[in-house]
Amino acid sequence: MMLCRVDGNLTTTVKHKSAAGWRLLICQPITPDGVETGAFTVAIDPLGAGLHQRVMVSTDGMHTSKLVGDRRTPLRNCIIGIVDA
Repeated sequence: MMLCRVDGNLTTTVKHKSAAGWRLLICQPITPDGVETGAFTVAIDPLGAGLHQRVMVSTDGMHTSKLVGDRRTPLRNCIIGIVDA
């Protein structure tokens, strides 16, 4: 699990069938102080997070595969919470 900031939406022309209907967000891992700590990651968004919001991202591929209903999905990351403060 990691703390991230939402930096944008991902638009694709072709996606894996398990990603159909899911919103994909570009997330920047950050420290609790807001300092960027690594490379961008892509996460599916079942919660409706907004641009520049802080979110908790699960990196557990099993959780994501259960959420999308396909155990062979290439998706790994999923937003599991929006941080208030």
